[in-house]
Amino acid sequence: MTDIEGVTAIVTGGSRGIGRALVEALYARGAAKVYATARDPRTVTHPDAVPLALEMTDPASVAAAAARAQDVTLLINNAGAAVGASFLDAPVDDVRREFDTNFYGPLLTTRAFVPVIERNGGGHILTVHSALSWLATAGSYSASKAALWAQTNALRLELLPRGIAVTGLHVGYVDTDMTARVDGPKSDPADVAARALDGIEAGAYEVLADEVSRRVKAGLAGDLAVLYPQLTA
Repeated sequence: MTDIEGVTAIVTGGSRGIGRALVEALYARGAAKVYATARDPRTVTHPDAVPLALEMTDPASVAAAAARAQDVTLLINNAGAAVGASFLDAPVDDVRREFDTNFYGPLLTTRAFVPVIERNGGGHILTVHSALSWLATAGSYSASKAALWAQTNALRLELLPRGIAVTGLHVGYVDTDMTARVDGPKSDPADVAARALDGIEAGAYEVLADEVSRRVKAGLAGDLAVLYPQLTA
């Protein structure tokens, strides 16, 4: 379990959407310092956040961020991309770009910050997945998030003896810029952030932040036609 009060955290993609909500929630619960990263740190608007430039697909940028944020004990891997490229029709570069951001990006930040968190006595990592980690209806996005889920599960085991706990956050559509064109129910980013921090404080392995993620996760134990009704059409 990790207490939020007094913690020093870093939130990737902390300038908007779920990331911005996480920054706000961390300070509301008494975090001592929150680094909020963005490609352009000028887009970080929280008055107390520490803006930090980060291009998570660039190893040099990740190393520079870790060198500056040497007091972190909580890493939140939130930044991601949603291309949803077709495996058959889209350029392979589009698929590769999504994996670079959604799989290799969190891997790079985790590898950079694990030594920092260890030197500070241990801590916690939260990684933002998706209900689409378990539902392959969004092409390369689903695949990259499924791979990230597997990465998180593997890292949880590797980091257990090193004093670092790992929580995965799954959620369906959230009311952010990324889903502006989606017509359907969406979760409030503030609600998702609150449930994520509850999970960190409780030491949860996974947080299923809404009914969609809970329903899809439960469906993994059933026949594939339950998750993919088009198979029986």
